[in-house]
Amino acid sequence: MRGRVLTIGFMAMTLAGCIPQTDYGPPADAAPAPSYDPAPPPQDLVPAPPSAPPAWEARPVTADARIIPDSTYVVQPGDTLRRVADTTGSGSEIIARANGIDPPFTIRVGQQLRIPGGRYHLVRPGESGIAIARAYGVRWADIVAANDLIEPYVLRSGRRILIPGGARPPQTLAERAAAFKIDLGDIATGGGEPAIPDNVRPVRPAASVRHPLPSSVAVGAPSPLSGPFVWPVASNNIVKRFGAGASGERNDGIKIAVPIGTPIKAVADGVVIYTTDSIAGLGGLVMVRHGDGWTSVYGHASRIMVTRGQAVKRGQTIALSGDTGFADRPELHFELRKGRTPVDPLSQLPKLPSR
Repeated sequence: MRGRVLTIGFMAMTLAGCIPQTDYGPPADAAPAPSYDPAPPPQDLVPAPPSAPPAWEARPVTADARIIPDSTYVVQPGDTLRRVADTTGSGSEIIARANGIDPPFTIRVGQQLRIPGGRYHLVRPGESGIAIARAYGVRWADIVAANDLIEPYVLRSGRRILIPGGARPPQTLAERAAAFKIDLGDIATGGGEPAIPDNVRPVRPAASVRHPLPSSVAVGAPSPLSGPFVWPVASNNIVKRFGAGASGERNDGIKIAVPIGTPIKAVADGVVIYTTDSIAGLGGLVMVRHGDGWTSVYGHASRIMVTRGQAVKRGQTIALSGDTGFADRPELHFELRKGRTPVDPLSQLPKLPSR
């Protein structure tokens, strides 16, 4: 076990779809390592300050949603869409969508609005999508769909969001266990970002971060994606490919065998949205959000060189490889996601040179 301690309990069930399998073996068509010109690594490979606890741990959520029936409302003098939402207990975005009201969301006196009923949660400062979803025993993906949320998925405190499904009985043991599952797709679609007021902007990513970004501060969106992805390590010794394995298990990325301490590079410009040194299954982990809805994931790291909220450049060293988590050998687990959907990295990375 090389001194590693595996966490016993609910967290052992996390990221089941990403846990490395034991049927490793180099593919028959393995090719020589690809070549590219990454940016030079920093002169001092010093670990970054650890990220603050994620928002879903720092700010728990109380499931105190209000259930309202379908109704209608006649706009009064001085009303705004937000005021109508506060009066009726519905969500302003939900009302706008139900009545075909587009930005800047202008309403007129005497206008009759349809108020969609449902279960509405009032978002408080610092609450995250993951914590809200856990509190109600629903998927963050379903909340995103119900509220028609789009990138960058930043929740605003003081607003109400629709919680899909009706009133639920107290959670069973299995449901409470499932609430501890960390879904990388949830983080990729903003579920880990804290809610902020309307008059506050997400923090602008910085190239150098000396202090951990507070859990109550949302990370700003990256610039649009520019240029192709590059390989995360200077090796293509792929020991596990994307998709279903021989026994039916699914791998949401690829696994590349590399020596311990190999520099792991950011595959494109972006901003770090999550780091941890001890996530079940993948051990040390870095997630980087890129433009155009792309997110990259780097697992089994032995040392992390970046922190949440940090801007990174294509080819920049963000971590060193290791055998953390459930890895059976020194390797990198690498994923690319479009939105929350895993995409085969080999379809996006430069083609492997032929032998």
